[in-house]
Amino acid sequence: MGGRQVSAARRLLAEVLDGPLSEAERVAAARSVVVRLGSAERLSELVAELAAGEGDPAGNARLSYRHVLGFDKLLLLRDGSRHMLRAHVWHPGAGGAGAEDIHNHRCALASYVVRGRLAMELYAHEPGEADGPGRAREPGEAQEPGEAHAPRGGGIPAARYQESLAPGRTADWRLEPVGPARLRLTHAGRYAAGSDYALPAHTLHRAWCDTDAPTVTLFLETGGERRRHTDVFTAAGPRPRTVPKVPLGVPEYLAALGSLAELLRDA
Repeated sequence: MGGRQVSAARRLLAEVLDGPLSEAERVAAARSVVVRLGSAERLSELVAELAAGEGDPAGNARLSYRHVLGFDKLLLLRDGSRHMLRAHVWHPGAGGAGAEDIHNHRCALASYVVRGRLAMELYAHEPGEADGPGRAREPGEAQEPGEAHAPRGGGIPAARYQESLAPGRTADWRLEPVGPARLRLTHAGRYAAGSDYALPAHTLHRAWCDTDAPTVTLFLETGGERRRHTDVFTAAGPRPRTVPKVPLGVPEYLAALGSLAELLRDA
């Protein structure tokens, strides 16, 4: 089932993103989609339809939760694992356990800032002689899993993990320590309402709410071939090997959409 805006959004996703596309073409196409769907008026109508029960409330609720990076992640539309359109609601000062983590994604992404302001930094991984699976330790040398230190060659020290999804309906995050690494900051910017950006899957970045009021972004992940894992870098100390996802129940999901629709009407 789908109301007028739900059906129109599904058609747009299929028309623009289905078919053989290079990653560069897919990134550009995804960016065009979030810009077209991301106006506060159009998005509020889409969210209001979903809050009234259109689409797949039960399936969407199972994939909606408070993300460890500190925002509410509400699934709006999906086409299997090819396209996932979400609303992210960032609350000031509500950073989660992984709010400072630098990471990449399983597939190309695009985001449109609907209200508020987002700060974002991009990073490059600096190859060096960091401790990793291929380096033997000297006698007596010890390091706690996930401990960050400065590898030879400078740069920003961080502990590197590979993140994958556990089997099961909730697909909890699994973090496997890789070893220390170093990163280089390549870009820092602020994105106000009406701004958009798009990133290839491997781009390392972190983002956070940059205002004292909630920030809302429309976020699209797209691509038929999703990476099996992502890379996570942190300087905040060891991470647990498993981080549970706590999905929303259907009533919670619909209530969150209703609150989001009101927030968008005030944008």
